[in-house]
Amino acid sequence: MTGAAPEVHEPLTTSGTIAITNLHGQIDGLGVRLSRSATGETPVAPLVVAQGAALIDLLNLRGHILGRIADYERAAELAERLVHVAPEDGTALLARARTRATLHRFAEAVADLGAAGRSGADAAALDAERAVVLQALGCYADAMALIRKAAERQSDFTTLGALAVLQAERGEVTEAERLFDEARRHYRGTSPFPLAQLDFRRGVMWHREGDPDAARSHYEAARRRVPDYAPALGHLAEVELLRGDPPAAVALLRPLMQTSDDPEYAAHLAAALHAGGRVHEAKQWRERAVAGYGELVLRHPEAYADHAADFWLTVGADAERGLQLALQNLAFRQTARAHALFQRAVLAQNRVAEAAP
Repeated sequence: MTGAAPEVHEPLTTSGTIAITNLHGQIDGLGVRLSRSATGETPVAPLVVAQGAALIDLLNLRGHILGRIADYERAAELAERLVHVAPEDGTALLARARTRATLHRFAEAVADLGAAGRSGADAAALDAERAVVLQALGCYADAMALIRKAAERQSDFTTLGALAVLQAERGEVTEAERLFDEARRHYRGTSPFPLAQLDFRRGVMWHREGDPDAARSHYEAARRRVPDYAPALGHLAEVELLRGDPPAAVALLRPLMQTSDDPEYAAHLAAALHAGGRVHEAKQWRERAVAGYGELVLRHPEAYADHAADFWLTVGADAERGLQLALQNLAFRQTARAHALFQRAVLAQNRVAEAAP
């Protein structure tokens, strides 16, 4: 099956550039208010928790949109402080569960969700977060049951989009395409971020299905919606490299070096530069990726062992290290992708062994 271009239906949303400026402002404003609360100017604990939870969600959103791991880490630190001051508050526990899931600390996230439920957190919100964790762990049937239950209560953009992404991950492309279209028709917001994320995930589906042209059209749709959307730019660069256009890939990746601290983009830039014959410059970015992944697998091994393994199996050119990290990743989650990564690493290591004198 070949992916179609994004549907003509285009909801009107805020400019992506303006939305990011507003996002920065919201984060800064909430940070100031929380600082005042901490000094006693606004000593209302429920307000502090509500503001803290809102700031955590915004930080996680900016972390995803701009590829900023520092935002994920700041959100995680804030969540720990919130639970420390309000250990039985369902909102605080739910916020910490989200940050832990973002960093793939799934067992701890599940424990927080259970505690949040006992503290009276909203059941629908808890089910949505449980579905995210189950999907990440490859428990698709259980995740599907939770999302379908939510859809029975209210079939809206969020539930339809979640179903679309889940079906895409399961390889049910025809059904996923139908759900992506239906979710788009149900969008009633003005923020460009949810639609950009939906287009991006649609592009990822076609990328995995081996249709780079379809993937490119959806990545471009996400980029039009939010021009600085780091994941869309990074994946577009991968497609351009596959199409044999290293300069186009380099042009997409260079701006990310100023806004993102994720070593994945430095690794992609190194690959694009090397493919374009700029070997010396490629080496500099490869070294930056080496340093970045070295730190991340120590701080957040559950979240970045797989990315680091892929790096060492490709740009990093160290099959043994890639195999070690792929095995570590497999210990964290027994998903189809984790097994496939491990098999790639085994094959790469075998090729190195066969080539040795």
